[in-house]
Amino acid sequence: MTNQQKDNLFVLVKSLSKSEKRQFKLYVGRLGGNTDSKFLALFNLLEKLNKYDEASILKSGIVKKAQLSNLKAHLYKQLLISLRLNPLHQNIRVQVREQLDFATILYHKGLYKQSLKILDKAKNMAINNEEKNIAFEIVELEKVIESQYITRSISSRADELTEQAKWLSIQNTIASKLSNLSLQLYGILLKTGYIKNDEEYRSITTYFNDRMPKFKLEEFGFREKLWLYKSHLWYSFLIQDFLSCYKYADKWVAMFYSNENMITLNPVFFLKGNNYLLESLFFIKYHSKFKETLEKLEHIIYQSNLLPSEDNVSVLSFLYVANNKLNLHFLEGSFKEGLPLVDEILKGIKQYPNRIDEHHIMVLYYKIASLYFGAGDSRKCIEYLEKIINNRSLQMREDLLCFSRILSLVAHYEVGLDYHLDVQLKSTYKFLIKMNDLHEVQKEMIKFLRSLGDIYPHQLKKEFVKLHAKLKTFEDDPFERRAFLYLDILSWLESKIENRPVDEIIQEKFLKLKR
Repeated sequence: MTNQQKDNLFVLVKSLSKSEKRQFKLYVGRLGGNTDSKFLALFNLLEKLNKYDEASILKSGIVKKAQLSNLKAHLYKQLLISLRLNPLHQNIRVQVREQLDFATILYHKGLYKQSLKILDKAKNMAINNEEKNIAFEIVELEKVIESQYITRSISSRADELTEQAKWLSIQNTIASKLSNLSLQLYGILLKTGYIKNDEEYRSITTYFNDRMPKFKLEEFGFREKLWLYKSHLWYSFLIQDFLSCYKYADKWVAMFYSNENMITLNPVFFLKGNNYLLESLFFIKYHSKFKETLEKLEHIIYQSNLLPSEDNVSVLSFLYVANNKLNLHFLEGSFKEGLPLVDEILKGIKQYPNRIDEHHIMVLYYKIASLYFGAGDSRKCIEYLEKIINNRSLQMREDLLCFSRILSLVAHYEVGLDYHLDVQLKSTYKFLIKMNDLHEVQKEMIKFLRSLGDIYPHQLKKEFVKLHAKLKTFEDDPFERRAFLYLDILSWLESKIENRPVDEIIQEKFLKLKR
């Protein structure tokens, strides 16, 4: 039996909205001969199934096993054609591509004048909407047609098209170089994580500077600036320069607000830019700007008509709003006030089956666990951390797994689960030994937790003070400070030393730093 997650056709069928399903049936039925077709019968069966079951399909008698693969491929193709015809998916990019297809057909029929007229209109639409790759394709086809459709203006047209092709080629080349650099930096971040020392800083800086093309910013359009800001953003994240992250994410988002039509045309880039901006603001603890940015984003998502009604947009909107609402409570120390978000987030996860990858779900679980920990409910915190620690089917970022284990140890200590703490310590220690890039903060935490069994109760406060002093030295270390963003261990230690709730400590810090 094929796994539901891996059967592309089944996932596509289940992703369809009611209107998309209705349109598909109308599309199939436009010719009487298709109403009883096998692929429609297969579609109706898949629509009713809760999970992909090949045995049920074969048992239905619709198709024999040898023909099933071909029938599924045919249904998949027909679904894509139907979706392409849906007005909801007719954005500028699709419209320009469609006009290019029409012009190509007219050209092959020898109707050169009609073809050129459509191409000129499509080219202007493409350039105005920063679709320069398609615009270049259009110019190349115009050149082919003009070489066969002889007119008195051929000389001036030749010069005009040559200049346009040259300009578009330069723009596309520099955009390609910048997008390559952005992707390469993102790949490095996923593979090796953030820099850990001066040597890595020098290496990544050289890598970035060597691959940054020469350019004049005033010659850039929207698309080129977008890739430039993305490249700088990933470099800034890699070197943990969060102020610079804020600077470039802010430029990225500001471009969209200055060109609102681009929000509709490139909704994913708009949402991601806002998410990186909010992440940067969270790291530098710029509360007022964080709140303002989040409110502005929610207004665009829920109260404007700028974002298209697409599944991808809906999923990203949910993820980014949920993550950043949690981050707002972490900034403010308002953990208890944030607890109602948990049900809202869990409902959202259920609402988008097969759409949210497991890694993003685990990140949400970690944040929910942190919310419960801050609210003083360590048992609930442990419950969500175990979902991460016990997940054997997912290759997650090591830092997420590492801090999940450390927070779990602290939570076990909080609720007095001594036996479980000992088991957790051994398991966590084995896990951390395998990690190549253990932070000093993590090492000190493990050292302290391993020594808990040898510390008498009356000595605890003194030991907390010692650990706090050690960790405090790392707070402003450029290569260590990120550890405190995952887990505010200093505030927890201060709560133990002062015998006060951790959320109270964080709230006091927030009020002092509030801006």
